[in-house]
Amino acid sequence: MSNKAALKILENLNKVIIGKEKTLELVLITLLAKGHLLIEDIPGVGKTTLVKALAKSIDLSYKRVQFTPDLMPSDIIGINVFNKDSGSFHFKKGPIFNQIFLADEINRTSPKTQSSLLQAMEEGEVSTEDNHYILDKPFMVLATQNPLEYQGTFPLPEAQLDRFLMKISLGYPDKNHEVAILKNNEIIKSTNGIHPVATEADIHAMQTESDKLLVHEDILNYIVDISNETRNCKDLKLGASPRASIDLLKVSKARAYLYERDYVIPDDVKDMIFPVFNHRLKLSSEARIEKKSIQEILQEVLNRVKVPVK
Repeated sequence: MSNKAALKILENLNKVIIGKEKTLELVLITLLAKGHLLIEDIPGVGKTTLVKALAKSIDLSYKRVQFTPDLMPSDIIGINVFNKDSGSFHFKKGPIFNQIFLADEINRTSPKTQSSLLQAMEEGEVSTEDNHYILDKPFMVLATQNPLEYQGTFPLPEAQLDRFLMKISLGYPDKNHEVAILKNNEIIKSTNGIHPVATEADIHAMQTESDKLLVHEDILNYIVDISNETRNCKDLKLGASPRASIDLLKVSKARAYLYERDYVIPDDVKDMIFPVFNHRLKLSSEARIEKKSIQEILQEVLNRVKVPVK
């Protein structure tokens, strides 16, 4: 088991996003777990630069689409075009037929257009009226969104949110790191210093090795106990789905792999629970009145669930 290629990708990402090592680990873990990533943050913190650096690090096909209120599903999936020479229609593939797809400001477009991503994210496939297409792998959707207090946004429905393996936030850099960003702004923004450090074959191999890690039954029970606790929590009106439990297992294995272990420990689960669960849970009315946060409630959940000792 070798994670050298993963560490090289992480090194590349740290060249353009300074001072966010732990957050960048989550991006890489999402890739290793064959998942999709939602990045919620204010404009200007480097979300697009991060995605470009990831695509260039692996030399995968990449496309960014700016989501706007007038964007249509056909602008993402593709459209049938009439060929005058042949007298027939042919399908012109849309930008979703790229291995790294950036849905920039996904919550600025309508729910109908948002939902056009569901099949691709869940099944890695796209169906049209006449044909069925298998997307090239690895395939990863990264979506950015502004916080919902910004005007002109459409909240993502639960079904869409549940397709994202994780939701993360980059946040502001600290003073020293922001000074470093100012000194190297043009170099960072261009991503010209980023070159491929892993091949498609490397990604497939790492994803396979990560997925094959053995997990003790105590860890499986620990994950299910955590999910069940969220479902029975009085502060939550919507708990973790079975898909969330599966995703927590996947990222726990990916984290263990990144840390060069061939087994999962409870800390892998605990470290991953917030980015995996935070966008899937809904506060109860009482919890909102009391101004409780999802992070606070998840910590209380972890405190109540017995940790495996083996």
